[in-house]
Amino acid sequence: MKAERHTEPPHVVILGSGFAAVMILKKINLKEYRVSVVSPRNHFLFTPLLPSTTVGTVEFRSIIEPIRKTRKGIDFIPAQCMEIDPESRRIECEGVEVGTRFSLDYDKLVIAVGAENNTFGLPGVEEHALFLKELVDARNLRERIISCMERADLPGISEQERKKLLHFMIVGGGPTGVEFAAELHDLIEESMEENYPGLSRLVKITLYEALPTILGAFDQELRSYTMRHFDRQGIDLQLNKRVKQIGEGWLEFDDGSVEEGGLILWSTGYSPTPLVERLPFQKDRGRMITDEYLCVPSAPDIYALGDCATIVSQSLPQTAQLAMQAGKYLGSTLNRKAKGKEIKPFKFNNLGMLAYVGENKALAEVPKAHLRLRGAITYFFWRSAYLTRLVSLKNKVLVLFDWIKTRVFGRDMSKF
Repeated sequence: MKAERHTEPPHVVILGSGFAAVMILKKINLKEYRVSVVSPRNHFLFTPLLPSTTVGTVEFRSIIEPIRKTRKGIDFIPAQCMEIDPESRRIECEGVEVGTRFSLDYDKLVIAVGAENNTFGLPGVEEHALFLKELVDARNLRERIISCMERADLPGISEQERKKLLHFMIVGGGPTGVEFAAELHDLIEESMEENYPGLSRLVKITLYEALPTILGAFDQELRSYTMRHFDRQGIDLQLNKRVKQIGEGWLEFDDGSVEEGGLILWSTGYSPTPLVERLPFQKDRGRMITDEYLCVPSAPDIYALGDCATIVSQSLPQTAQLAMQAGKYLGSTLNRKAKGKEIKPFKFNNLGMLAYVGENKALAEVPKAHLRLRGAITYFFWRSAYLTRLVSLKNKVLVLFDWIKTRVFGRDMSKF
């Protein structure tokens, strides 16, 4: 009688803990693969609702989900991948807590490390601006907003100094900058007078954009609506304004003008991570090029998706929607490969774009249906869409409760 042979399943290593990585985890068959996730962040973050957390509309804990709870049976390693050796199928990592270096072998590697804030190498951006990409960024913004209001409320402060403290400057007219401006306006209108009587009249929100328009990915009609809506709300749009450098509480522009404020948010898009920059693979504008199966052509056991990758001969948006679809596709593709089944190339299904513009109004564009929606009714569509895309039941319940709580009791303006 022959003894049974137990072969260990192939080891899939996933770099990252964002939308693409989580969707792979939800789809992949753990009976066919052993899965390890390597990421410096031990939770998934639902980034579309980050602007809401900066003003207390939604609480921080409501939009995160621990990676270890995302899928039982996986191995999570809190580390940063430093190097990839495709020939030996090995990665070199550094632990985030103690800095210990170690190596990890893989059979299949998935690179889903996202991207970093693009500072364009401008002086002072890293030192003096705030960002909105991670949970810590949202915390910093929320703390700075409240700090500016508290300082402006101190006795003995001149009106000129109060105006400077209460000037909130946003650089970048994409969805992040626009939604933060909208959420901040709601905070001022709904909560400031109650907590800081007499100060709301001194508040100024300015959004600076280097291009002639904001929300460039949206239809012209929706862009025009947003600009008119911001004008009615008193949000100052400064178009064709290019920042030259940033200092402590000031922006200098190409035309030599300088503006001062209490807060500077920098939201001008993304650039490759240091890991992706170091990799020898072919790239397009810093993003790794893959084939239509999300595979790196020169390394058949390496896949790349999300903000760090682009598919050859295709121009696709760097959005959570694309990352989610690519993650689901790759998880299913790996399952089909394990069973020797035929696989099909990835096809992006553009379900449309959403953006919140303040005062319970939103935008929605669905290209396939030729729909361009705006206003109060679209706001409920925006909320419903985001609620359904949250990755866990816990997140859905918490976010829904936060919305109700804010509506009934107002926002928490505590600083802690």
